[in-house]
Amino acid sequence: MASKDLQQVKMRFGIIGNAEDLNRAIDIAMQVAPTDLSVLITGESGVGKESFPQIIHQYSSRKHGAYIAVNCGAIPEGTIDSELFGHEKGAFTGAISERKGYFDEANGGTIFLDEVGELPLPTQARLLRVLESGEFIKVGSSKVEKTNVRIVAATNVNLPQAISEGRFREDLFYRLSTVPIRVPALRDRGDDVLLLFRKFASDFAQRYRMPGIRLTPDAQEMLKAYKWPGNVRQLKNITEQISIIETNRDIDASILSKYLPEQQSDSMFPILLDDKSGGKTFGSEREILYQVLWDMKRDIAELKDTIGGLLRNQDSKQPGTVSGEAAPAYPATVGGVVQPAPQSLPQVRLHDDRGGRHNDYIEEPEYLESTSLSLDDLEKEGIIKALEKHHGRRKAAAKELNISERTLYRKIKEYGIEM
Repeated sequence: MASKDLQQVKMRFGIIGNAEDLNRAIDIAMQVAPTDLSVLITGESGVGKESFPQIIHQYSSRKHGAYIAVNCGAIPEGTIDSELFGHEKGAFTGAISERKGYFDEANGGTIFLDEVGELPLPTQARLLRVLESGEFIKVGSSKVEKTNVRIVAATNVNLPQAISEGRFREDLFYRLSTVPIRVPALRDRGDDVLLLFRKFASDFAQRYRMPGIRLTPDAQEMLKAYKWPGNVRQLKNITEQISIIETNRDIDASILSKYLPEQQSDSMFPILLDDKSGGKTFGSEREILYQVLWDMKRDIAELKDTIGGLLRNQDSKQPGTVSGEAAPAYPATVGGVVQPAPQSLPQVRLHDDRGGRHNDYIEEPEYLESTSLSLDDLEKEGIIKALEKHHGRRKAAAKELNISERTLYRKIKEYGIEM
């Protein structure tokens, strides 16, 4: 695509930046627009994926038809089929009249399925049929209906991993990704972060009728070095906060650092550097944390068994014990860590009915008995805290937990959380 055409597209759809990967993504969208091929847009949350289906629609022969954007992750599982494909009167409780679905409404146009990775498996099967034959059946009906829509989907989910875990259909993945478009993360776009900051700062200065903020050279370097886990959305929010709160309009690194959450280094997640991971890659910080917790649980259990064995061996050399094995010398090492000699522990002597002593039982320390780490309990506790923090507002809680509202709804039912 010519440079002039590329700039026109950026201006029309409000895209800021000159990174090579971003230009490549726009170029692919323009090339595929005149066709009716399905497109799958991938990229992290907050990178601006929603602009690309609009480019594809506006530069296609369907531009005069309907354009409908659907957030699949925000629709409860029990109603998503009705939302997408419609339902007949009386199909379920509350269906007081017939209703058209999005695929019927978008006939002749384009439908954008955002967060397509959140679709339940039965709905995925229905969507596959639409892609293959343009046919669908309303909920509560037996009549096959036809639709002529262009499907553009987007996700921040690692779909190949979801396929391997049985959460996404492989045949649907290949149907959707006839043409894949990858939108780069903000941390991979170099100086684009400075262009975006200036644009947002100018917008907020006009909106709030105040002088615009400016970055000093050291603040610019800090902005470029930051990893931006929330991408463009996070940058926009931080720019707005600084614009409103700071009275000094020249922002240096010391001021900017107050608004940038601390970045988690690899040293915080030793599992990534451990051979125990088996070369596994992680799709999110949540997955990393879960893996760390699992390994902590395993290591604590191993330490418990080792210390228990050492204590039993020490007891075996005392009078009245069954075994005569020598106790190990101290200091001992467990997993390469020097262990001090164990402190004396309370003993419970067991007697039979005739008054004879069976043996000495060494009671284990209480801290060794309370090492169970339940991931379900941790997840449940996190959900409860998020709901309490946001006074039961599920949308806000789901956003903080970085999951879809539908997933949160399912988890609430699964754990029996009362609101």
